Parts: sequence; C-alpha cells; structure tokens
Amino acid sequence: MKTPLVILNGPTAVGKTAVSVELALRIGGEIISADSMQVYRGMDIGTAKIRPGEMRGVPHHLIDIIDPDEPFSVLNFKELAKKCIDETASRGHIPIIAGGTGFYIQAVLYDVDFTEYDDEKQAEIRKRLEAELEKNGALYLFERLKAVDPVYAGIIHPNNTKRLLHGLEFYELTGKRLSEHNTEQAERESPYDFRYFVLTDDRDAIYDRINRRVDIMIADGLEAEVRGLLDRGYTEDLQSMQGIGYKEMCDHIYGRTSLEEAVDAIKRETRHYAKKQLTWFKRERDVEFIDIRDFNSRTDIAAELSLCLRCLQQK
Repeated sequence: MKTPLVILNGPTAVGKTAVSVELALRIGGEIISADSMQVYRGMDIGTAKIRPGEMRGVPHHLIDIIDPDEPFSVLNFKELAKKCIDETASRGHIPIIAGGTGFYIQAVLYDVDFTEYDDEKQAEIRKRLEAELEKNGALYLFERLKAVDPVYAGIIHPNNTKRLLHGLEFYELTGKRLSEHNTEQAERESPYDFRYFVLTDDRDAIYDRINRRVDIMIADGLEAEVRGLLDRGYTEDLQSMQGIGYKEMCDHIYGRTSLEEAVDAIKRETRHYAKKQLTWFKRERDVEFIDIRDFNSRTDIAAELSLCLRCLQQK
C-alpha cells in the first residue's frame, strides 16, 4: 500500500500557510515545508516564515535546519523530505507538503532520479560556472541558459542563481536539457497515494497582497535582519543571500540603491516570481486547482479539502 501524501501549494501570498495549518488540524497531518529559503536559520522575515504561535501545535518540518552559509540542493530536500514523510506516516499522521519550490515537490512526488551526476565532473563544472557568474553576472548566464534550454529558463527567475547554475550544470554534465529531464521524470509513477492541490486567485489580488506583505516585512525589520546576518559574517554572495528580499536589501545596505528602490525591487521581483510559479503549476500533471474566490474564508477552504481527503484518511 502506498503512503498517503497531500501537497498544498500556490503562488506566494495566496494564503497557503493558514490553510495548511487548518487542514492539518482537521485531518491529523504534519507539515513538511518545501520552501528552499525557510531551511535557513535566522532568515525569518524575508522568507515569511511561519511563527511558532501560528503553528497551533501542528508539527512543522524542514524549517530552520541549516545555517545561511551551508549549501542546500534539491537532492538534499528530496532525501530529507522522504524521511519526514516516512516518519510522519509511521506516527499514523498524514504528511502535508506545503508551499515551496515546484521542482522540489516534483523531485519527491515522482522520486526523480539524480544518479546521472558524476560528482567530480559536476564539482568542476559548478566551480567554473560560479566563476563566470561572479565575473559576468546572472543575466549573462541566464541568456546562455535561454539558448540551450528555453523551457527551463522560462520558469525560473533570472536572479535565481541556484536554479540558473543547476540548469547550465545539468546541460553541460549530461548533454540533456533539464526541462526534458524533468518531464521524463514526471512521467514516472509516484510512490505515494497523493492529492496535489494548488490555491489560486485573481492575479491582481495576488499582486496586491504581495505589495502589502513586503510593506509588512519592512515594518517588521527586514533591513535589520539582513544587517544582522551581514554582521555575523554571512556575505552577500552566499546562495541563501540571493533570495528575493535579501539580495535587494544588500543592494541598499551597501549603498547601491535607496531604501525606496530596494522595496520597489522586492515587490517587483516577488510579483515576477508569483507569475513564474503559476506557469509551473499549469504545466504540472495531477494538479487540482482551488480558486479561493469560491470560499468565504481559509477555514472553509480547509474544510472542503478535508472532505476531498476522506479516502486518504481511511487508509
């Protein structure tokens, strides 16, 4: 019998956190974060990390597990998430993967195979690409990625250097486009008995909530959080510091932009990221879209989803 699994995702600021907690309470679930930034300790405001009081006693996993100067990849996530799923199921609870990166979820859901990698050759390619990134900038490498894998380039943000390097690295290492590899892997049968829900809303409403969320982040002390990370020796070239909010705030702190320009850039890049997320979800198979405009509250959404999941709860 396959292990039951629930995925709850959607564009940033659509309200996944509140729905996931309410759903977990209703179905006896534990939440596994698939957010590639929330794994870092001390990066709370800029990642919109859930606060302890908001968890309402629901166990949350893969949050605050590494320091900002430690590397983290989709392979790391896959291994940790699979372990969390097994442990959650062994306790008689339903694992809920909430939010995060579509590629990370796909890697777990379809047990994506990463064995094509030659570790020594990969390290050599990565070192060279990182040197090119430092010398020529992200836009230069993004244009190269568009030339060899336009489909993958179309679903990532040009400043997402981690995924940018991964796409070029995979192509140079295997001679195959990462987008094609992902499609092939997604055709595999999942080892889980899963339901994959994606929350959606009017795009203007999402953009409006993004703008308001960024204003709240600034009021809550995003600049102080980034200054604190820099004071502790975490440099702006780290993978973690390339995340939206941190990169732009570093530009302000180091005098390259004003605070107003940094805030505008964070809003713009977050809106762009939400658009990319929507593009990704539309390409996924076995996804069930839930329009939040059809409900009066996040509680009502969770109630509807729990009804949809009765079959999983009975297994």
